[in-house]
Amino acid sequence: MNTPVHPRTRRFRRLLATGLLLLGVGLVFGQNFYGGGRGFGGGRIYVGEETITARDIPTRSVDTPMWENPVGFENDVFTFARLRYGVEGWRGGVGGGSWSTDLPDADLNLSYRLQQMTSLKVHPYGRIIRASDPELSRYPFLMTAAPGAMELTEAEERGLREYLLNGGFLLLTDFWGDREWNYFAAVMQQVLPGRKWVELSLEHPIYRMIFQIQAKNQVPRIQVWRSHMATGSPLWERGPDGREVHHRAWFDDKGRMMVLALHNSDDSDGWEREGEEAEYFHAYAEKMAYPLAINILLYQMTH
Repeated sequence: MNTPVHPRTRRFRRLLATGLLLLGVGLVFGQNFYGGGRGFGGGRIYVGEETITARDIPTRSVDTPMWENPVGFENDVFTFARLRYGVEGWRGGVGGGSWSTDLPDADLNLSYRLQQMTSLKVHPYGRIIRASDPELSRYPFLMTAAPGAMELTEAEERGLREYLLNGGFLLLTDFWGDREWNYFAAVMQQVLPGRKWVELSLEHPIYRMIFQIQAKNQVPRIQVWRSHMATGSPLWERGPDGREVHHRAWFDDKGRMMVLALHNSDDSDGWEREGEEAEYFHAYAEKMAYPLAINILLYQMTH
């Protein structure tokens, strides 16, 4: 028997739709809002199995401003939730990444941009959660990094299946090439067997929600971009089959988008690294990664 979507999920959808529509196309990005200073330099980050948030993880990039929501409504807000998978508690899992790729700055920076630039109230901590956690239904938006390395237990497959069929939405980014796609697609077939991927047309309304997006843009990892600027090397990863960007989706039987995979692009690096170099910020965070993310969030919460 399917588990009903938590009532707060429906409220989150109304909050996000109202919050973004109030500002509409008046959204503009100024300069990157950090001073460019570096924080924690990366490496292993064991976090255990307790309930954790993005702010429990040392920053790899720059510090994200903190904010507060009205007293009494701290939890009645939109929360960026990240799916944790596999057994490793640090960066660098099998197959080109792990669940903690671009953590915590991608989660916190996108949350801050929503809080800063819209009337939407956003949780300042985010949430890191496994698909088997019974609280998953509280979060209508779920993001996964580096799904070319995604591993799910049977309980997690079952939890993700129920989540998607009952109103949840999963966004995936930062995986490259046919090898990682094929592995990820096989994992997802265990979640919902027989479901077919649909390549979105640029005529799809997701590209017109607030920002008018004319192309499926490729956001490179900042280290790859630096190498490109220095030597002219490619902006994509994993060889020639990482060159073309794909936006592939799963829809439920009523036409609701359940899953959106941004393949051959590292949009979460655009969120994570925006405060490090102004040129990267203006080219990829401001023009590509944030506009697409905001369009996706608004579409997901209103359809």
